Amino acid sequence: MDNLEKIEAQSIYILREAYRSFDNLAMLWSIGKDSTVLLWLAQKAFLGHVPFPLVHIDTSFKIPEMIEYRDNLVKKFHLSLIVGQNKAALKNKETFPEGNATRLQCCKKLKSEALNKCLSGEWERLRFDHITDQFVIDEDRKAYTGVIVGVRADEEGSRSKERYFSPRDKNADWDVGDQPPEFWNQFKTDFEPNTHIRIHPLLDWTELNIWEYIEREKIPVTNLYFDNGNGKRYRSLGCFPCTHAVESHSRNVTEIITELKSGKFANIAERSGRAQDSEGGGTLETLRREGYM
Repeated sequence: MDNLEKIEAQSIYILREAYRSFDNLAMLWSIGKDSTVLLWLAQKAFLGHVPFPLVHIDTSFKIPEMIEYRDNLVKKFHLSLIVGQNKAALKNKETFPEGNATRLQCCKKLKSEALNKCLSGEWERLRFDHITDQFVIDEDRKAYTGVIVGVRADEEGSRSKERYFSPRDKNADWDVGDQPPEFWNQFKTDFEPNTHIRIHPLLDWTELNIWEYIEREKIPVTNLYFDNGNGKRYRSLGCFPCTHAVESHSRNVTEIITELKSGKFANIAERSGRAQDSEGGGTLETLRREGYM
């Protein structure tokens, strides 16, 4: 069994443990490479069927190709997709692109608040209807008590403090100093009532692991990750006003793997092109303590 097979088996085990241990789970799908690998693993874990809905938080500022890719994949694999949004903040233009918020404030409103209210069922959720190929209001407003997320420990500092099964309080706030120990594949899945659980099956994967797995499994990803002729590509995807491409001539998955192995990005954080991560210093952990992904 090679390393990819080992981490694949571990992730599938975590997914199955989560499904066995928690009711009303959802899986976050950012449309990026990591959460798409997670989706692929879920299909493997449950014999081609994903037994929980995918949740996408739409800030309305995503790169258009990301939304096109999302909708195409939902139709192709007949996925259950729920979309949440902070409609009030968008209507009142309380956003960074409108000049009425800092990047941190904008992320908190459009991502953290929207995610928490979507998961709790307090705000309207949209569901993709495969019969009409349209989004309709989701009548099911039951709270998701656990959510599966595609974060990796090597992605940035605050994520390295996570656990495979990471508790949040009833307000989805994260106490970084109060995380259960996880030794020798022994995981705590018995938590107090009203505890919200984040589950991280990809926690010990690396960026290189993700791309090697995408190559091996032939997983479709958006072409924003590749150089399409201008010597630039995205290494991490987000909202277009705050996400910048990197200098790279990698035109396909194999070339990205070669580039990563060369050490070109060895001392450059994967999310260095995400401006909100560095605004003010240490802000991403602040956001994540309040429910951000």
